[in-house]
Amino acid sequence: MTEEDLTKFRQLLIEQRDEYLETLRGSTESAKGMELDQQRVGRLSRMDAIQHQSISQAANRRIKKELQQIDAALDRIIDGSYGDCLACQLPIPHLRLEAIPHTPHCLSCASNM
Repeated sequence: MTEEDLTKFRQLLIEQRDEYLETLRGSTESAKGMELDQQRVGRLSRMDAIQHQSISQAANRRIKKELQQIDAALDRIIDGSYGDCLACQLPIPHLRLEAIPHTPHCLSCASNM
């Protein structure tokens, strides 16, 4: 992988990380939920609020996992192992990296996991 490729992928990863961090900041409030006045709000509204909170929390967990994978990919750029599959050590095709820049595995190894 050329230095130009690494620069391109580093920039993609940083942009992706910034987008996820912004999304996470905005969705943290949704995940907290809201206090509902038991006397004024019906059972269905409470159930809807709980479901919305649960969905927001699940989305936040997914975003945090993606952020960890992005940080790991940035670390691999620094240590020189970016672009090589962690399982088989073969190069990950550029098309896969362009689609999922933080992927640690080639398609073959990812499908076997």
